[in-house]
Amino acid sequence: MDLLNHFEVPTTRALGSLDKPISVAELTDRIKFSLEKEFFEVVIIGEISNFKAHPSGHFYFNLKDEKANLTAVMFRGDNSKIKFKAHDGLKVIAVGKITVYPPRGNYQILVSRMEPEGLGALQLAFEQLKKKLEAEGLFRTERKRPIPKFPRAVGIVTSPSGAAIRDILQILDRRFSGLRVLIYPVKVQGVGAAEEIAQAIQDFNAHFSELDVLIVGRGGGSIEDLWAFNEEVVARAIFQSKMPVISAVGHEVDFTIADFVADLRAPTPSAAAELVIGSKLELITRLDHLMKRLLLVQKLLEFTEMKVDDLFQRLTHVLQQKISALKFEVEKLNAALFRFSPMALLQNQKQKFFYLSDKLYEIPAQHIEDTRVSIQHLEEKLRLLNPRAIMERGYSIVRNVQTMKVIKKVSDVKMGDKLLIELSKGKITAKV
Repeated sequence: MDLLNHFEVPTTRALGSLDKPISVAELTDRIKFSLEKEFFEVVIIGEISNFKAHPSGHFYFNLKDEKANLTAVMFRGDNSKIKFKAHDGLKVIAVGKITVYPPRGNYQILVSRMEPEGLGALQLAFEQLKKKLEAEGLFRTERKRPIPKFPRAVGIVTSPSGAAIRDILQILDRRFSGLRVLIYPVKVQGVGAAEEIAQAIQDFNAHFSELDVLIVGRGGGSIEDLWAFNEEVVARAIFQSKMPVISAVGHEVDFTIADFVADLRAPTPSAAAELVIGSKLELITRLDHLMKRLLLVQKLLEFTEMKVDDLFQRLTHVLQQKISALKFEVEKLNAALFRFSPMALLQNQKQKFFYLSDKLYEIPAQHIEDTRVSIQHLEEKLRLLNPRAIMERGYSIVRNVQTMKVIKKVSDVKMGDKLLIELSKGKITAKV
């Protein structure tokens, strides 16, 4: 359906006349008014292209399909509400009104709401942020820190009124009564929840260095309810925390960005309390077992000490015998050494040295003379073989300009070939 038929513009009425024409601005305003009145809200599907996020915060892009292209604008106040990241190639469903941009005379869609086609906006935002943070290394296994088995103090970031905090406190008291617990109450859903959670993590790190571990989480809910734990500000606060962080969000089937960044993921808040500290009964049983092992080790040490004493005595006796034998060998060598005259041996070596020194001075003079004659001979041969010497007698080297191959016979060239003739002094180009 073309625009003319759709509007059913009457052909009997003209806008303006030759005597009283209307201005371009007036015509544009009339078209703008008509379009906005007729298309005050449209829902269209198309692929984003030429996407630009202006420093002002506004989005400028095109919506296209295989047959048409439509200019689109989404102002900062509206685009700040979308959770996913818009980009070229993303197919979306856009809601807005058709209007005209007077300075250019172009019609466009002013988008007020936008959703990704097919995949939900929150799920797309989740996947986009997950991919971004994973590429930055926030999920690396090697950077995750171990959770202390028996922490002295535990910090909890959650809602003060939810079931999660009650479950955590009950389990911690049952497993290890008297443990120091600090609670930082925050919103866990809705506007501003992510910022409160991130600020709580930062405050715990800044002012409560005695804490050994943090539990950050809430009870179950929909993806919208849990969304604060999928926000980038929470992920980066967990990543930058100096204290190990346990993420305890929702139920076992729920996964959030916080789970991937945290040092440990607990499937539920109750499980986090179980993981954060061993029970007192387990500790007592463990200590009893260690005491029994310690007594056994002490007995083994006493037996080992006796054995060491015996070995030390035996080793001392063997060493004394070995030292006596070595002293006897040293005395024999000293006696043999005195049978020789070191001064005579030294005099003999001195004479040999002077003889070899005289011979050494005679060798270089003859060697230098032989080398000089050899070099003169080689210089003469080099001069005779130098092609430059031949060229000075009137010869030249001819090459094909394109291939730089030497021309040796007439068949190496054809009509039109360019030649480079190299003389003893200078070069000439020629054409066959």
